[in-house]
Parts: sequence; structure tokens; C-alpha cells
Amino acid sequence: MWRLKIAEGGGPWLRTNNKHKGRQVWEFDPSLGTPEEIAEVERAREEFRKNRFEMKHKLRSPHALAAIDKKCFYFYHFLFTLMQFSKENPLEMDFPIIKLQDHEDVAEEAVLTSLRRAISRILTLQAHDGHWPGDYGGPMFLLPGLIITLYVTGALNTVLTPEHQKEILLYHALQNKDGGWGLHIEGTSTMFGTALTYVILRLLGEGSDGGDGALEKG
Repeated sequence: MWRLKIAEGGGPWLRTNNKHKGRQVWEFDPSLGTPEEIAEVERAREEFRKNRFEMKHKLRSPHALAAIDKKCFYFYHFLFTLMQFSKENPLEMDFPIIKLQDHEDVAEEAVLTSLRRAISRILTLQAHDGHWPGDYGGPMFLLPGLIITLYVTGALNTVLTPEHQKEILLYHALQNKDGGWGLHIEGTSTMFGTALTYVILRLLGEGSDGGDGALEKG
């Protein structure tokens, strides 16, 4: 299962003046995760694959965790962070749920209770070095350059583990209904975006008939 490494070094070539605070790297550890957690991740992966045309990334806000739909792309990748931080920072939610009726006056105590609930949830998602982790996962034109370079230099399987490649294949399943891909996960299809995504899918081992017909359609 995936683990988010926080504030750890990256070898002798990466130096820092703040002990790597704010640095986050995903690392796969096959020993992590209970059978129930692994099953939940696989369910989320499959739900995203089946509903990728209907559940758009922008329809869900990271600040409204209770409203996250398990069918959306955002939830699948955020699920790893939720699982890890729920153990490292257990949520202390000893506050009542405030539900106001229509035209009911908002009392000061209701506001304070709601704020305490919100702050408690946000603190649960804070890393031990003080920052709040978050992926830069919107653009789809950045990763292809890395994949193509690694392939040309013969370092693809050295730098990227099979687990990393599996996740990249899922990320670039963000195909539009017309068969193409955009420059970002919400973008309309472009020749440039489609060519980049198609090429790296093939470089990562997908056949011309792979992806349940996605590549042939592309």
C-alpha cells in the first residue's frame, strides 16, 4: 500500500536548509494495509474506472470531506492520505452536530461549535512537519515528458516501480467520451494532449487494444 513520506531526505544530491519540511513523496510498501483497507482501495479504483466520464474532479471540494463521493478520481488518490493520517492523527470529534432550522437565529455557541469541528478535522490532515499535503494532479502534459525521457534513456523500469506504473496508467485513464485527452483532467480533447497520453500508455506496456478499448478509441 502507498505511504506518504513526510520531511525525509532524498539522497546526497538533495540539500535543504529546513530539514526537508514540506517535502512529500509517495512510497509503496507491500507490508502496509489491512485486508479491509486494501479492499477499500481496490473498490475505489474500480468505482473511478467505471464512473470516470460522469464523476468530474471539479465537482468535489477537498474542504468538504463528508461530501466526497467514492466514485470520483479525487477520492481515490486522497483515500491513501485519509487512511494514513487517521492513524497518525486520530480525529477527536467530541462536538455536537449543529443543524439549524429555517429562519432560526444563529447563536454564538453554534458558530463556535461548528468552527471547533472544522478545525479538528483540518488538524487531522496536517503532517507532522506542519504542512498540509496535497497532490499537484491536474495537468496531464507534465508527466509524459518524464515517461518519454526515462524510456529513451532506458531507465523507465529502474526509476518507476511496477506500482508507480500501475498508478500512472490509472491516472491517464482520464479519457474524454470522444476518445481523446486534454491538457488537464477537466480539459476538452486536443491533438497534443491525446498524442502525449496515448504514447506514454503504450510505453508503459498497454497494447493497442488495451484499456477496455480506450487506446483504440484514442
